[in-house]
Amino acid sequence: MNVTDRAGQRAEVTDERWRPRLVATDLDGTIIGPEGEISDRTVRTLHRVEELGVPVVFVTGRPPRWLGVVSERTGLTGLAICANGAIVYDLHTEKVVAHHSIAIEIGLEITGRLRDALPDVAFAVETLGGYARERAYRPRWDVGVEPTLGRIDEIFGEATVKLLVRHESMGADQLLAAAREVVGDLAEFTHSSTDGLLEVSAAGVSKATTLAHLCSERGIPAADVVAFGDMPNDLAMLAWAGTAYAVAGAHPEVLAAVERHTGDPEDDGVAQVLERIFDLPSD
Repeated sequence: MNVTDRAGQRAEVTDERWRPRLVATDLDGTIIGPEGEISDRTVRTLHRVEELGVPVVFVTGRPPRWLGVVSERTGLTGLAICANGAIVYDLHTEKVVAHHSIAIEIGLEITGRLRDALPDVAFAVETLGGYARERAYRPRWDVGVEPTLGRIDEIFGEATVKLLVRHESMGADQLLAAAREVVGDLAEFTHSSTDGLLEVSAAGVSKATTLAHLCSERGIPAADVVAFGDMPNDLAMLAWAGTAYAVAGAHPEVLAAVERHTGDPEDDGVAQVLERIFDLPSD
């Protein structure tokens, strides 16, 4: 278990009786492998954890419409945190139970500044009801719905929960640095892929803030949460959780920031840790 010592540094405490009261895990690259699969071992382990009365919360950049296949595969029906903290989604009822939108005036200010500084950027938006994009925005995967097409000022509305910024000739790290310099603290910028795509949430909204609120409602302190992740959009959550693990192959920033590492999805890294913590079988 992690605590803070008198010097304000994180210190390791060995306590064989300690068990997390909540498990928070990213999906893609953490428990979902490159082929889009979750292993049988990981599914069994997640079920066994919940059978002990410990909730498992998926904390992902995915929109809710991409959670159905995960819920069906795992059989878990609790709450999920989607769109990097912008949405809390009930897997059982398939309904949004809380959300944080980006104000229209803020969104248009952000997109205006970015386009002035980086003329080749293109934008898309995730909304409570679906997805819309500019014609110049080139998706890398099937978004799962028929998109609305239009200029950013036409598609950015009150229900926008995430802004997507794509640049075809810049890497994600380079684009992130440029965007933060131009936009400052008007919003939260992060990324979960290596190509030139940024994910933008309302200021103060992240996986960490929404997870912290969810845990607070249940009387669960950060010290009793174990979290898993692999990309920069997981960094705040991994820093907040009392115990955090980066999976093998994670982004270099994540590997550098998180002391504990485990295997990637193909090696059932999350399952390995949970089996050890909860004294579960690995079969």
